Amino acid sequence: MIETAISSQRYDRITQLMQWSKYKEASEEALQLIREMPEDPDAYALLGHVCFRTENFDHALRWSGEALKRDPENGLAWFVRANSYYAMEQWADSLQAVDDAQRIDPYEPHYFFLRANISNKKGRFEEARDYLLKGLEISPENPLYLANLSYNEALLQNFPESRRLSNIALRLEVESDLVYLYLAWSAERRNDYDDYLLMLKNAIRLDPDNKQIREEFLKGLQKNYKFYRIMLLPGNLIKKMKPWQIFLSWIFLWLLFKPLVILFIVLYIITHWVTKLLVHVKVYGWTRRR
Repeated sequence: MIETAISSQRYDRITQLMQWSKYKEASEEALQLIREMPEDPDAYALLGHVCFRTENFDHALRWSGEALKRDPENGLAWFVRANSYYAMEQWADSLQAVDDAQRIDPYEPHYFFLRANISNKKGRFEEARDYLLKGLEISPENPLYLANLSYNEALLQNFPESRRLSNIALRLEVESDLVYLYLAWSAERRNDYDDYLLMLKNAIRLDPDNKQIREEFLKGLQKNYKFYRIMLLPGNLIKKMKPWQIFLSWIFLWLLFKPLVILFIVLYIITHWVTKLLVHVKVYGWTRRR
Protein backbone atom coordinates (compact mmCIF):
# COMPACT_ATOMS: atom_id res chain seq x y z
CA MET A 1 0.00 0.00 0.00
CA ILE A 2 2.84 2.42 0.82
CA GLU A 3 4.58 1.71 -2.52
CA THR A 4 1.30 2.26 -4.36
CA ALA A 5 0.79 5.61 -2.65
CA ILE A 6 4.34 6.70 -3.49
CA SER A 7 3.92 5.70 -7.15
CA SER A 8 0.64 7.60 -7.36
CA GLN A 9 2.33 10.71 -5.98
CA ARG A 10 5.07 10.44 -8.60
CA TYR A 11 2.51 10.04 -11.40
CA ASP A 12 0.75 13.14 -10.10
CA ARG A 13 4.05 15.03 -10.02
CA ILE A 14 4.87 14.13 -13.63
CA THR A 15 1.38 15.21 -14.70
CA GLN A 16 1.79 18.47 -12.79
CA LEU A 17 5.15 19.15 -14.44
CA MET A 18 3.51 18.72 -17.85
CA GLN A 19 0.78 21.17 -16.87
CA TRP A 20 3.51 23.65 -15.99
CA SER A 21 5.18 22.94 -19.38
CA LYS A 22 8.30 21.65 -17.61
CA TYR A 23 8.71 18.82 -20.06
CA LYS A 24 12.41 18.19 -19.50
CA GLU A 25 11.84 17.60 -15.78
CA ALA A 26 8.74 15.51 -16.52
CA SER A 27 10.70 13.35 -18.95
CA GLU A 28 13.50 12.82 -16.45
CA GLU A 29 11.01 11.85 -13.74
CA ALA A 30 9.28 9.37 -16.06
CA LEU A 31 12.59 7.81 -17.13
CA GLN A 32 13.60 7.41 -13.50
CA LEU A 33 10.25 5.79 -12.76
CA ILE A 34 10.82 3.34 -15.63
CA ARG A 35 14.29 2.46 -14.29
CA GLU A 36 12.81 1.74 -10.89
CA MET A 37 9.66 0.00 -12.13
CA PRO A 38 10.52 -1.48 -15.58
CA GLU A 39 7.30 -3.52 -15.79
CA ASP A 40 4.95 -0.65 -14.96
CA PRO A 41 2.97 0.21 -18.15
CA ASP A 42 1.75 3.51 -16.73
CA ALA A 43 5.32 4.81 -16.48
CA TYR A 44 5.92 4.13 -20.19
CA ALA A 45 2.56 5.64 -21.11
CA LEU A 46 3.37 8.79 -19.14
CA LEU A 47 6.71 9.17 -20.89
CA GLY A 48 4.92 8.72 -24.20
CA HIS A 49 2.52 11.48 -23.19
CA VAL A 50 5.42 13.81 -22.39
CA CYS A 51 6.94 13.07 -25.82
CA PHE A 52 3.59 13.78 -27.48
CA ARG A 53 3.29 17.12 -25.71
CA THR A 54 6.77 18.07 -26.99
CA GLU A 55 5.78 16.98 -30.54
CA ASN A 56 8.32 14.14 -30.49
CA PHE A 57 5.79 11.81 -32.05
CA ASP A 58 8.10 8.94 -32.99
CA HIS A 59 9.18 8.61 -29.37
CA ALA A 60 5.60 9.01 -28.21
CA LEU A 61 4.65 6.01 -30.35
CA ARG A 62 7.66 4.05 -29.13
CA TRP A 63 6.96 4.53 -25.43
CA SER A 64 3.21 4.06 -25.74
CA GLY A 65 3.98 0.84 -27.61
CA GLU A 66 6.14 -0.30 -24.69
CA ALA A 67 3.24 0.41 -22.36
CA LEU A 68 0.87 -1.66 -24.50
CA LYS A 69 3.29 -4.60 -24.51
CA ARG A 70 2.85 -4.73 -20.76
CA ASP A 71 -0.83 -3.78 -20.70
CA PRO A 72 -2.76 -4.00 -24.02
CA GLU A 73 -5.63 -2.06 -22.48
CA ASN A 74 -3.69 0.89 -21.13
CA GLY A 75 -5.99 3.83 -21.79
CA LEU A 76 -3.33 6.55 -21.71
CA ALA A 77 -1.12 4.66 -24.15
CA TRP A 78 -3.96 4.40 -26.68
CA PHE A 79 -4.75 8.08 -26.15
CA VAL A 80 -1.13 8.97 -26.95
CA ARG A 81 -1.09 6.78 -30.05
CA ALA A 82 -4.37 8.09 -31.45
CA ASN A 83 -3.27 11.70 -31.02
CA SER A 84 0.28 11.12 -32.24
CA TYR A 85 -0.86 9.50 -35.46
CA TYR A 86 -3.36 12.33 -35.90
CA ALA A 87 -0.66 14.97 -35.43
CA MET A 88 1.48 13.11 -38.00
CA GLU A 89 -1.50 13.18 -40.42
CA GLN A 90 -1.56 9.39 -40.60
CA TRP A 91 -5.33 9.26 -40.64
CA ALA A 92 -5.81 5.51 -41.10
CA ASP A 93 -3.45 4.67 -38.21
CA SER A 94 -5.10 7.31 -36.04
CA LEU A 95 -8.57 5.90 -36.70
CA GLN A 96 -7.33 2.39 -35.93
CA ALA A 97 -5.91 3.61 -32.63
CA VAL A 98 -9.18 5.42 -31.90
CA ASP A 99 -11.08 2.16 -32.51
CA ASP A 100 -8.91 0.39 -29.93
CA ALA A 101 -9.07 3.33 -27.52
CA GLN A 102 -12.86 3.53 -27.66
CA ARG A 103 -13.15 -0.18 -27.06
CA ILE A 104 -11.40 0.46 -23.73
CA ASP A 105 -12.89 3.87 -22.96
CA PRO A 106 -16.13 4.38 -24.95
CA TYR A 107 -17.10 7.50 -22.97
CA GLU A 108 -14.04 9.61 -23.80
CA PRO A 109 -15.49 12.42 -25.98
CA HIS A 110 -12.09 13.46 -27.38
CA TYR A 111 -12.11 10.43 -29.68
CA PHE A 112 -15.26 11.69 -31.38
CA PHE A 113 -13.48 15.04 -31.77
CA LEU A 114 -10.59 13.31 -33.56
CA ARG A 115 -12.96 11.33 -35.77
CA ALA A 116 -14.80 14.53 -36.70
CA ASN A 117 -11.59 16.32 -37.66
CA ILE A 118 -10.48 13.44 -39.86
CA SER A 119 -13.90 13.28 -41.52
CA ASN A 120 -13.77 17.02 -42.22
CA LYS A 121 -10.32 16.67 -43.78
CA LYS A 122 -11.79 14.00 -46.08
CA GLY A 123 -14.71 16.24 -47.03
CA ARG A 124 -17.26 14.15 -45.13
CA PHE A 125 -18.86 17.09 -43.38
CA GLU A 126 -22.16 15.50 -42.36
CA GLU A 127 -20.32 12.49 -40.93
CA ALA A 128 -18.10 14.89 -38.96
CA ARG A 129 -21.16 16.66 -37.57
CA ASP A 130 -22.56 13.34 -36.36
CA TYR A 131 -19.31 12.59 -34.51
CA LEU A 132 -19.25 16.03 -32.89
CA LEU A 133 -22.84 15.66 -31.74
CA LYS A 134 -21.93 12.31 -30.14
CA GLY A 135 -19.03 13.98 -28.35
CA LEU A 136 -21.33 16.75 -27.15
CA GLU A 137 -23.77 14.18 -25.79
CA ILE A 138 -21.01 13.15 -23.38
CA SER A 139 -19.62 16.65 -22.80
CA PRO A 140 -22.47 19.04 -23.70
CA GLU A 141 -20.78 22.28 -22.67
CA ASN A 142 -17.33 21.66 -24.13
CA PRO A 143 -16.43 24.96 -25.85
CA LEU A 144 -13.85 23.37 -28.14
CA TYR A 145 -16.35 20.85 -29.49
CA LEU A 146 -18.92 23.63 -29.94
CA ALA A 147 -16.36 25.75 -31.79
CA ASN A 148 -15.53 22.79 -34.02
CA LEU A 149 -19.24 22.20 -34.64
CA SER A 150 -19.56 25.88 -35.59
CA TYR A 151 -16.79 25.33 -38.15
CA ASN A 152 -18.47 22.17 -39.35
CA GLU A 153 -21.81 23.95 -39.84
CA ALA A 154 -19.98 26.64 -41.81
CA LEU A 155 -18.52 23.92 -44.04
CA LEU A 156 -22.09 22.72 -44.60
CA GLN A 157 -23.16 26.30 -45.50
CA ASN A 158 -25.39 26.50 -42.40
CA PHE A 159 -24.16 30.00 -41.55
CA PRO A 160 -26.85 31.12 -39.02
CA GLU A 161 -26.33 27.91 -37.00
CA SER A 162 -22.57 28.37 -37.26
CA ARG A 163 -22.83 31.88 -35.78
CA ARG A 164 -25.14 30.69 -33.01
CA LEU A 165 -22.70 27.97 -31.98
CA SER A 166 -19.80 30.43 -32.09
CA ASN A 167 -21.61 32.70 -29.65
CA ILE A 168 -22.28 29.78 -27.29
CA ALA A 169 -18.63 28.69 -27.40
CA LEU A 170 -17.49 32.23 -26.57
CA ARG A 171 -19.90 32.47 -23.65
CA LEU A 172 -18.35 29.31 -22.22
CA GLU A 173 -14.65 29.99 -22.89
CA VAL A 174 -12.62 33.13 -23.65
CA GLU A 175 -9.16 31.90 -22.65
CA SER A 176 -8.54 29.02 -25.06
CA ASP A 177 -6.33 29.54 -28.10
CA LEU A 178 -7.76 26.42 -29.77
CA VAL A 179 -11.35 27.61 -29.34
CA TYR A 180 -10.42 30.90 -30.99
CA LEU A 181 -8.61 29.08 -33.79
CA TYR A 182 -11.64 26.95 -34.65
CA LEU A 183 -13.89 30.00 -34.43
CA ALA A 184 -11.53 31.80 -36.80
CA TRP A 185 -11.82 29.00 -39.34
CA SER A 186 -15.57 29.09 -38.87
CA ALA A 187 -15.70 32.84 -39.53
CA GLU A 188 -13.49 32.50 -42.60
CA ARG A 189 -15.79 29.87 -44.12
CA ARG A 190 -18.70 32.30 -43.56
CA ASN A 191 -16.61 35.03 -45.22
CA ASP A 192 -16.77 37.06 -41.98
CA TYR A 193 -13.23 38.38 -42.32
CA ASP A 194 -13.47 40.89 -39.46
CA ASP A 195 -14.43 38.10 -37.04
CA TYR A 196 -11.81 35.86 -38.63
CA LEU A 197 -9.02 38.32 -37.83
CA LEU A 198 -10.41 39.11 -34.37
CA MET A 199 -10.48 35.43 -33.40
CA LEU A 200 -6.91 35.00 -34.66
CA LYS A 201 -5.74 38.01 -32.67
CA ASN A 202 -7.18 36.45 -29.53
CA ALA A 203 -5.61 33.08 -30.36
CA ILE A 204 -2.13 34.48 -30.92
CA ARG A 205 -2.43 36.62 -27.77
CA LEU A 206 -2.97 33.45 -25.77
CA ASP A 207 -0.32 31.33 -27.50
CA PRO A 208 2.15 33.47 -29.49
CA ASP A 209 4.60 30.58 -29.86
CA ASN A 210 2.16 28.22 -31.59
CA LYS A 211 3.40 27.77 -35.17
CA GLN A 212 -0.01 26.91 -36.61
CA ILE A 213 -1.63 29.96 -35.01
CA ARG A 214 1.18 32.26 -36.19
CA GLU A 215 0.83 31.04 -39.78
CA GLU A 216 -2.94 31.39 -39.67
CA PHE A 217 -2.62 34.90 -38.21
CA LEU A 218 -0.36 35.98 -41.05
CA LYS A 219 -2.93 34.63 -43.53
CA GLY A 220 -5.61 36.57 -41.68
CA LEU A 221 -3.65 39.81 -41.99
CA GLN A 222 -3.20 39.12 -45.69
CA LYS A 223 -6.93 38.58 -46.19
CA ASN A 224 -7.59 41.83 -44.35
CA TYR A 225 -6.64 43.69 -47.55
CA LYS A 226 -9.86 44.30 -49.48
CA PHE A 227 -8.30 43.97 -52.92
CA TYR A 228 -6.97 40.54 -51.94
CA ARG A 229 -10.42 39.54 -50.72
CA ILE A 230 -11.84 40.61 -54.09
CA MET A 231 -9.46 38.14 -55.75
CA LEU A 232 -10.73 35.46 -53.39
CA LEU A 233 -14.38 35.91 -54.45
CA PRO A 234 -14.25 33.17 -57.13
CA GLY A 235 -12.77 30.81 -54.57
CA ASN A 236 -15.57 31.63 -52.13
CA LEU A 237 -18.08 30.88 -54.87
CA ILE A 238 -16.37 27.55 -55.54
CA LYS A 239 -16.84 26.60 -51.88
CA LYS A 240 -20.58 26.48 -52.55
CA MET A 241 -20.32 24.36 -55.69
CA LYS A 242 -20.20 20.62 -56.17
CA PRO A 243 -17.15 19.03 -57.87
CA TRP A 244 -18.96 18.43 -61.17
CA GLN A 245 -20.16 22.04 -61.23
CA ILE A 246 -16.61 23.27 -60.68
CA PHE A 247 -15.32 21.05 -63.50
CA LEU A 248 -17.95 22.16 -66.02
CA SER A 249 -17.58 25.84 -65.05
CA TRP A 250 -13.83 25.68 -65.51
CA ILE A 251 -14.17 24.15 -68.99
CA PHE A 252 -16.80 26.73 -69.97
CA LEU A 253 -14.73 29.69 -68.77
CA TRP A 254 -11.55 28.34 -70.34
CA LEU A 255 -13.17 27.84 -73.76
CA LEU A 256 -15.03 31.16 -73.90
CA PHE A 257 -12.91 33.52 -71.79
CA LYS A 258 -9.42 32.09 -71.98
CA PRO A 259 -7.61 35.49 -72.04
CA LEU A 260 -9.63 36.73 -69.05
CA VAL A 261 -8.96 33.53 -67.12
CA ILE A 262 -5.24 33.89 -67.74
CA LEU A 263 -5.38 37.57 -66.74
CA PHE A 264 -7.21 36.71 -63.53
CA ILE A 265 -4.66 34.03 -62.64
CA VAL A 266 -1.80 36.50 -63.20
CA LEU A 267 -3.54 39.18 -61.10
CA TYR A 268 -4.24 36.69 -58.35
CA ILE A 269 -0.59 35.60 -58.20
CA ILE A 270 0.60 39.22 -58.11
CA THR A 271 -1.97 40.17 -55.45
CA HIS A 272 -1.08 37.14 -53.34
CA TRP A 273 2.62 37.93 -53.23
CA VAL A 274 2.19 41.70 -52.85
CA THR A 275 -0.13 41.30 -49.84
CA LYS A 276 2.17 38.64 -48.42
CA LEU A 277 5.05 41.12 -48.64
CA LEU A 278 2.96 43.88 -47.06
CA VAL A 279 2.07 41.61 -44.14
CA HIS A 280 5.70 40.58 -43.71
CA VAL A 281 6.81 44.23 -43.60
CA LYS A 282 3.96 45.09 -41.22
CA VAL A 283 4.87 42.32 -38.79
CA TYR A 284 8.65 41.96 -39.15
CA GLY A 285 9.77 45.15 -40.88
CA TRP A 286 12.23 45.16 -43.80
CA THR A 287 14.07 42.08 -42.64
CA ARG A 288 14.18 38.40 -43.58
CA ARG A 289 13.43 37.32 -40.02
CA ARG A 290 10.37 35.07 -39.71
